[in-house]
Amino acid sequence: MTTFGWPEAYFILRAASWTLALTAIAFVIGSLIGGVFAIMRLSRIKLLRRFAAGYILVVQSIPVLMVLFMSYYGLSAAGVELPPFLAASASLAVYASAYLAEIWRGSIESVPRQQWEASASLALTTSQQYRYIILPQALRISLPPTVGFLVQLVKNTSIVQVVGFVDLMRAGMLVNNATYQAFQIFTLVAAIYFAICFPLSRLSRHLEKVMNASRSH
Repeated sequence: MTTFGWPEAYFILRAASWTLALTAIAFVIGSLIGGVFAIMRLSRIKLLRRFAAGYILVVQSIPVLMVLFMSYYGLSAAGVELPPFLAASASLAVYASAYLAEIWRGSIESVPRQQWEASASLALTTSQQYRYIILPQALRISLPPTVGFLVQLVKNTSIVQVVGFVDLMRAGMLVNNATYQAFQIFTLVAAIYFAICFPLSRLSRHLEKVMNASRSH
């Protein structure tokens, strides 16, 4: 047994950087996939709408922990070995894509119908309507809930410890197993999560106020 000190605290802080890296990768990949599915949900092609709706429904109906189990243990049983970091990134990206797709679909549909009609009267194509008229307005609407979801994504990274990836939570557990000073260790872990999530929560609320004020004018 050792005593909880600076080396142990530094180990936890280094693990926090992996939590941030995992969050960033999952958010970026999830954003790309989610953007595609958001557009598919609004497509005029019925098959695309149903496929996107089915994907979102399935992912949102399964706990993210089960998605992680299937990507790590399920693929391993099928002969595909994924490193823990890759499995965790892919699982969180799939989870994020379904929720971001719905957030962005709702934001696009929140753009007044008159904007679509006005852009159509200018003989713009559908892609031009999205690029120049609809998406810039939808982006402003979607920013607050998107940042709010990012907070949830940071906290959900704590589940990746089950596949052996040393994130912030896993580092805290490893240090606790060596020192048995749970109160000090997990107080530090909670403080780091708070330091990451609190500014994002405040940013989400600020953006919500700013965006609502700008829309009302």
